[in-house]
Amino acid sequence: MRLFRCACHSGLSYLRSPADAASGAPAPKSGGKVDASVFKDIAAASRILADQGVVDGFGHVSMRHPHDSNRFLMSRSLAPALVTPDDILEYDLECECVDARGFGSFLERFIHGSIYRARPDINAVAHSHSPNVIPFGLTGRPMQAMFHNAAFIARGVPIFDISEKFGATDMLVGNNSKGDALSAVLADKDVVLMRAHGSVATGPDLQTAVFRAVYTELNARMQVTATMLGGHIAALSPEEGRLADEVNRNAGFRAWDLWKSRVGY
Repeated sequence: MRLFRCACHSGLSYLRSPADAASGAPAPKSGGKVDASVFKDIAAASRILADQGVVDGFGHVSMRHPHDSNRFLMSRSLAPALVTPDDILEYDLECECVDARGFGSFLERFIHGSIYRARPDINAVAHSHSPNVIPFGLTGRPMQAMFHNAAFIARGVPIFDISEKFGATDMLVGNNSKGDALSAVLADKDVVLMRAHGSVATGPDLQTAVFRAVYTELNARMQVTATMLGGHIAALSPEEGRLADEVNRNAGFRAWDLWKSRVGY
């Protein structure tokens, strides 16, 4: 499929080219009907990330299809704070849209599809350019878990440098090859930084992925402050991180309920 930039939607997007349409190549089949509450939660997740300062006009969040592990759901190409349930589209794991309905799709949907292919345990992905996180992908200073809510960071946060495999690029993960390279660097971790770009947070469910995206940004801010204070940083150990994250996986729903109410969902 040839890619096009679509000016009628915010962000980068694609539409099927005339040649693709003329070829008669069928769109992938749907994974099945999804309850309206799922679309509402994905829209809420997008708006929460905007409300919490993790995304601005760019960034996106997705969720694996609840009835078909080979499909995922995410918004059409749109500023995160504007996403509604009606904007959610379905994709196969090659990132082909089941029914675009005339909408454009995010160019970097390949981040999501590639991670879902590589990690069956992951059911939600959030990509952002949160400002306090980006410097950690530039300086080589390891991100450390500053407090218990960011316990997942104690497992380690690798850095994906797109230039190592692809040379000079536009820095965007715009195809499956680049997505696969990113997911390989993510490996078995929960978060991966993207040099000079942003980060990706993942989770076994939508609420956890959003929780991790928010607290990755907050943790980065705290680490900068702790570094400025000087001296030893008594960050969480890997074992402390493991134990605290087990608690957070349940308690995080309290934050989800609060954040949803803040964005009117």
